[in-house]
Amino acid sequence: MVERQRGSGTASPGGDPDPDPPSEDRKPHSDEAHSAFTPPLGVPLPPPPEGEHPTSEFALPSGVTAEPEEAPEGSAFTPPGGASYPAFTPPYGIPKVSLVKEAAPWQDRMRTMLRMPVGERPVPERLEKQEEEAGPAVPRVLDLTLRIGELLLAGGEGAEDVEAAMFGVAHAYGLARCEPTVTFTLLTVSYQPSLVDDPVTANRTVRRRGTDYTRLNAVYRLVHDIATQGLTLEEAYRRLAEIRRNRHPYPGWGLTAASGLLAGAASMLVGGGLVVFLAAAVGAMLGDRLAWLAAGRGLPEFYQFVAAALPPAAMGVALSATPAHVQASAVITGGLFALIPGRALVAGVQDGLTGFYITAAARLLEVGYLIVGIVCGVLVVLYGGVHIGGRTLNPEAALQHRERPVIQIVAAMLLAFAFAVLLQQERHTVWVATLNGGVAWVVYGALADTMRVDPVPATAVAAGLVGLFGQLLARYHHTSALPYVTAAIGPLLPGSAVYFALLNFAKNELSTGISSLTKAAALALAIAIGVNLGSEMSRMFLTVPGAAARRAAKRTRGF
Repeated sequence: MVERQRGSGTASPGGDPDPDPPSEDRKPHSDEAHSAFTPPLGVPLPPPPEGEHPTSEFALPSGVTAEPEEAPEGSAFTPPGGASYPAFTPPYGIPKVSLVKEAAPWQDRMRTMLRMPVGERPVPERLEKQEEEAGPAVPRVLDLTLRIGELLLAGGEGAEDVEAAMFGVAHAYGLARCEPTVTFTLLTVSYQPSLVDDPVTANRTVRRRGTDYTRLNAVYRLVHDIATQGLTLEEAYRRLAEIRRNRHPYPGWGLTAASGLLAGAASMLVGGGLVVFLAAAVGAMLGDRLAWLAAGRGLPEFYQFVAAALPPAAMGVALSATPAHVQASAVITGGLFALIPGRALVAGVQDGLTGFYITAAARLLEVGYLIVGIVCGVLVVLYGGVHIGGRTLNPEAALQHRERPVIQIVAAMLLAFAFAVLLQQERHTVWVATLNGGVAWVVYGALADTMRVDPVPATAVAAGLVGLFGQLLARYHHTSALPYVTAAIGPLLPGSAVYFALLNFAKNELSTGISSLTKAAALALAIAIGVNLGSEMSRMFLTVPGAAARRAAKRTRGF
């Protein structure tokens, strides 16, 4: 009844009719909506009971404090603390990698990142000089990376070190998702800006290889400056062009003289005297000039080694036919020392030990071809000498083992010095390699001659010290370890074992020849493994504090 009276169209007290008379079935306004428990209009609300409050049945009584709310129990798959993590997080977490340039040399940092999955690699730390640019020119960065890798691979650097240098250059210019790949003659680098963008891939073929460790060290210094000092692309290209234009530090006649000095020192190392020294030096220099002539005519390297092996062998056979008591076999052994491809052998075994099996197989196949060339050149002369009249070449009495510590140490250092010059090393690294070679021979002589240790483990221990010292010096100077290692292993090369094998083959004593050749292969493998083990020990136990660990593949059962 009350609602009907309010809804009628009566006049207001002022006499004006209601401007908006409500309809009968209109929806009431919000202030007119009442609950079923609300008393009608004009009826007062009943007073609340004493001591009670109009609250819900879930309200706490007076005097009771509410307990603090506990955090809702989350799922096992919910990240704690609201932190977000990428999918498929490793069970032991993602290790923190420090890329501060003072933490570790760039070689160790790049090797560490190369062995990490792409999703776990840290973002490149751009320097202020590079941040001013609009962005990295991807094609030019990839081209610079390939050119630097080409110089390193052509100079004889191992595949892992080449990949680390290439990745260091690309990472320094802001290309985070970059993957370099190195094989024996092909360099490839691929960059993918993001998961949804198409990758950019470039490659370069290494067609010519040469030995110039001065250029190798210059390239390493360039990579070091790019990774730590933030060189621009223009500065890096300018320095790379200067490196390519630089001439070899030693003239051609100096290399020929170094070849003769190497052969003469090697002949004294195995028991020769002054006459043997001169004969071996003359034979090696003639072989070097003959090899240069073959190279100028465009003959492959195999035939160059055949030509280089002919004069030392001929000199030894000629001296054996004379009535003079000259140790002619030492002349041939000295010539073999100057020809054995120790640099390629060490690089091939190192690539195999670090997991680059394709490159290792190609390098070892190259070593095999070069050794076959040496065998062909020496066997032609030895076969003719044995069947014409040089039967005084007796394998059992070929090399008289005499302990002459002072002469042998001096000969070993001269051999390492000549080897360093042949490798076109910088002058300030030649004396370091010479001392390292003398230390290697002292260790080998102490183990093999004094303690009567088998030559194979004695060679491995001496080569391990060479690799350890070489890697420490390389880490100190931020350069390659090859200039400090390759020349120092010269006195340890198996020249006498190779000579024994060839001479027995020429006399048709195959079983003895195969046994000597097996010993030569064991000595060569001991040298390569020792050098690699010494390098790994320097990285394993003598790391810089704060450097990230380098991961390796876990493979314990061969599958």
